[in-house]
Amino acid sequence: MSDATGHAAYRDRSHFRCLDGLRFLCIAMVLWHHAQPVQSPDWQLLDRGFLGVDFFFVLSGFLITTLLLRERARTGTFSLRNFYIRRALRILPVYGFVVTALCVYYIGIKGETQYLQAVPFYYLFLSNFLTEHVPTLSITWSLSVEEQYYLLWPLLLMLLPSRVWVPLTLALVALNVGLAMMPPADPPLAAGPLVFRLPNSTYAPIILGSLAAILLHRRGSYDRLRPLCAHRATPLAALALIALIAQLGPFDMRGLQNLAIHLLMTLTLMALVVRERGALQAVLVCQPLVRIGEVSYGIYLYHLIALDLTARLGLRFGIPGIIGEGPALWLLLIAYSLLSWAMAEVSFRTLEAWFRRFRPKGRPPETVAAEKDPRQQTHTGGPTKKPIAR
Repeated sequence: MSDATGHAAYRDRSHFRCLDGLRFLCIAMVLWHHAQPVQSPDWQLLDRGFLGVDFFFVLSGFLITTLLLRERARTGTFSLRNFYIRRALRILPVYGFVVTALCVYYIGIKGETQYLQAVPFYYLFLSNFLTEHVPTLSITWSLSVEEQYYLLWPLLLMLLPSRVWVPLTLALVALNVGLAMMPPADPPLAAGPLVFRLPNSTYAPIILGSLAAILLHRRGSYDRLRPLCAHRATPLAALALIALIAQLGPFDMRGLQNLAIHLLMTLTLMALVVRERGALQAVLVCQPLVRIGEVSYGIYLYHLIALDLTARLGLRFGIPGIIGEGPALWLLLIAYSLLSWAMAEVSFRTLEAWFRRFRPKGRPPETVAAEKDPRQQTHTGGPTKKPIAR
């Protein structure tokens, strides 16, 4: 396949087959991280499951930017109104349900009023700057980062000329990494329960995902990147290097080590969307992995609740393996992961399905696939010559 044909096929493709499977790997890392069935001082890599969130950021940046660029290519612009409505309908229902339910339970029912001052900042998507969280809501920091990105990035794409997009993303990444490496301010910049410092809120991976979308959208940069991205070994080699850096690098991952991992995550993603055939790709399109990836947004929001419920049930009924240390934690990992998946499936088919009915109408048919949250979305909204089966 020539580079020209490759770019045309990439721009025509409305379904990236591997990305739901990649999303499965991301959520599996997060689930592992919060159960930690294996803990060893010799295997630092096993304590790096939180990097799954960073990979989610890369996916979000890439998919949202690709959707916006393809709509712009078709119509000359993109609708901010429809973009924000789609994001709100996809993200807010389950997010609002989880936040409200937990705040009512811990503050209203259990009377833990010390968390009351934090509540408004969950709804304002500023929880990435909170110093203390309502129990099981600490994970909402990543949703805050994404919502801040969704608010600002489309505006920048609309207001700024396309020739500055790449320099802008590079400058933003450099600024993010530089600020993260600086010693924290003493005293820190604070406002009530919020403390504003960059290590609480990493934006580099989501910006790098956006940069990847811009580069692959353009014919010239796609042609230059394709030889690397289309090589059979690229995605596996990039993942292996991520694991190597996570294992051998310093414990504090801020700065250049984190940047190297984020760049390799971006390369992995680009390789998977440029070449959809290969050893890793064949695994990522397996149906069970794809389905879990499709509902991974819900799994992410519910998994700490599931972990808490599983642990409590184990303590209450003395179920062997649910409580304890070492090998017993494997049962905890399996049990709470299955419960997380079940909760996400119920939510996806009921609460979230009801709100999906209110998506904006009258858009071109090829943009319908843009409705899913980036954590669940593998479609790009680009035109297709024929339907691609899921």
